[in-house]
Amino acid sequence: MRFDSALGLESRRGPLATTGKVLIYGAMVVVFTGPLIGLLMSAFNKTLDPTSFSLWPDEFTLENFIKAQDKNVYLYLLNSFIVVGFGLLLQVLVSVFAAYSLARKKFRGMTFVMLLMLATMMLPEEIIAIPLSLVLADMPLLHVNLIGTYAGMILPVGAWGFSILVMTEFMKEVPVELEEAARIDGAGELRIFATIILPLCRPALGVIGVFGFTMIWDQYLLPLIVAPQSEMWTLPVALRSLRSDEEVGIGVLLAASLLALLPSIIAFLAFQRQFMRGLTSGAVKG
Repeated sequence: MRFDSALGLESRRGPLATTGKVLIYGAMVVVFTGPLIGLLMSAFNKTLDPTSFSLWPDEFTLENFIKAQDKNVYLYLLNSFIVVGFGLLLQVLVSVFAAYSLARKKFRGMTFVMLLMLATMMLPEEIIAIPLSLVLADMPLLHVNLIGTYAGMILPVGAWGFSILVMTEFMKEVPVELEEAARIDGAGELRIFATIILPLCRPALGVIGVFGFTMIWDQYLLPLIVAPQSEMWTLPVALRSLRSDEEVGIGVLLAASLLALLPSIIAFLAFQRQFMRGLTSGAVKG
C-alpha cells in the first residue's frame, strides 16, 4: 500500500503538495528508522553518550564486539540460532501437515480442534509457565526430563496455532479440482500434497516463516525455564543478565542488542516477497 494513497495525497499537485509529502515521509523515516540507526551507530562508537544521538560514530571501533566475546555473547547467539533453526523447521512441518488435514479432510471433532488452537493463542505465556515446566521436567508417557536440553526449548515452539490457522485458511482456497485431476492421473496423497498444494501455498509459507522466526527468536520465558545454566541461554535471556551486570559497559550491551536485532531484519528481507504476497492474497481472499 502506498503512503500517499493511504493519506489521500495522490491527487495533490504542485510545490506545496510536494513539500508536504517530503515532510510527511521524512517524519516517517525518522520515527521508524531513527532508533535502529541510533543503535547501529552507537554499537560501533567508542565514546558513548546515552543522551545524544549520532548519525555517525565519533570514534569508529569494533571494541564493543570484541568485548562481547568475553561475556559469551556469541555463545548465546549460537544457542539462539540452534533453537530458532530447528524450532522453525519443526513448526513449519507441523503447520503444513496439520493445515492439510484441517483444510482437506473432514473428521469428527474438527471444530473442537480449531477451538483448542485458538485457545492456545489466547493464553499468555506467564499462565502456562508453571505447567509447562512440570511437563518438560517429566514428559508424559516417556518420563524424560527435558530441562537443561535444547529439545526443551525446541519442542514447545514446534506447534503454533497462528501458523496452523494461516496455512489452513490458505489451503482452503486451493481449488479442489486440481487434486481431483491429479488423482485421475494416478497421483497419491503425498505426491498431491508435495507437488500441488505446497507450491501454491508458498506465499503463506513466507508469512508463517517470518512470524515464526520472530516468535521463536524473541522467546524469553521458555529459555529461562529450560536453561538452568548460563551456557545454554539464548541471546534475549542473556541481554537481561548483561543489563544488570555492572561490569558490562553500555557499548557491549548495545553491540549485543544489535546482534539480537539483525537476524529478524535479515529474515524479513529474505522472505519479503513471499511475505507480502501472502498478506496481499489473504486480504483479497478474506
